[in-house]
Amino acid sequence: MTDQTPPQVEETDPLFEAPPMAEQERMVEAILFASAEPVTEADMNARMPHGCDAAAAIALLRSRYENRGVRVVKVGEAWAIRTAPDLGHLLQKETVETRKLSRAAIETLAIIAYHQPVTRAEIEEIRGVSVSRGTIDLLIEMEWIRFGRRRMTPGRPVTFVVTPSFLDHFGLETARDLPGLKELRAAGLLDNRPPPGFDAPLDDEDEPQDDEGQSDMFEEDEG
Repeated sequence: MTDQTPPQVEETDPLFEAPPMAEQERMVEAILFASAEPVTEADMNARMPHGCDAAAAIALLRSRYENRGVRVVKVGEAWAIRTAPDLGHLLQKETVETRKLSRAAIETLAIIAYHQPVTRAEIEEIRGVSVSRGTIDLLIEMEWIRFGRRRMTPGRPVTFVVTPSFLDHFGLETARDLPGLKELRAAGLLDNRPPPGFDAPLDDEDEPQDDEGQSDMFEEDEG
């Protein structure tokens, strides 16, 4: 009886080999430089030739940019090229701030950032006043907050969380990098008002009716 065992096929190299790591680093650099938004590693791998390792290329690129005027920074789960922190003052003349967020919007944004995921009812409980629909709509339009998962409670209320755009704007990798109470007070961004529920008289600027039905979401700068 003749042996019918098929011949073994020798393993061969893939048809196309991945580019050298130096070339992959150049590709990652080009992607990040041309992108207006932070780019994830998965997105980079999808754009680059088969077999490329975006994570390894990013590590090399970060090392090369470590002491340069711009750096490769992580924003949430994505990456971007940003100005070195110590050189930010050089660009201040390039930035024109014509309007600022109202106090209601700032407080709402801060509560979402520090307490996310948080529902509208929880925001109102922390602030001690109702939150107008316009405040939430504005922050969503600015792409600084977005809808999170619904709570598994009666009514299944929607929650709110901050976005990668918010983290990118304030130079944060994650929401855990937000400053603490001491840092906020030192920067003059947090006053010493008593917490919600504390039985003390309100200042004139803290009257709850100020935020009810608020229509002007921005306040003009003084001067």
